[in-house]
Amino acid sequence: MTLYLRNAQPTDAGKLGAILHRFEVDTPWMPKTHCEAEAIAFCGTMIDRGWVTVALTDRVVGFLARDGGQICSLYVHPDMQGQGIGKALLDNAKSTEGELMLWTFQANEGAQRFYLREGFVEKRRTEGDNDEGLPDILYRWTIAQELQMKEALAQEDDA
Repeated sequence: MTLYLRNAQPTDAGKLGAILHRFEVDTPWMPKTHCEAEAIAFCGTMIDRGWVTVALTDRVVGFLARDGGQICSLYVHPDMQGQGIGKALLDNAKSTEGELMLWTFQANEGAQRFYLREGFVEKRRTEGDNDEGLPDILYRWTIAQELQMKEALAQEDDA
């Protein structure tokens, strides 16, 4: 599989909205509060702001939206998860920012494992101070943290 990353184009909004909406529909603990048209419009707004990077193979398979160092969305098509697409999108964001922050829902244990594996550190939790009313977690990554972690691992390997 060859993966390409590029800036999103307005014509990507429908594909990205479908990925986002499918997450809501397929996730049992997620409140069903948005229709697909709203998800498409939301993605269109993020694209118009210049926040979105898309991942493509022979089709759009995921996206990351960020406002500077604040990651607003990271979604991968469910059929394509576990293939390094989310990591590629995240690594691309890391390559341009020294610090990244994001929120994930406490119920999203897969996302928590992913972000911890990618060097993010939990900063705080809320009991649902978000549109969905779900408890969530704020994570932070810095290049300094990542360099310290790599140095510690290299020292372990040398021991």
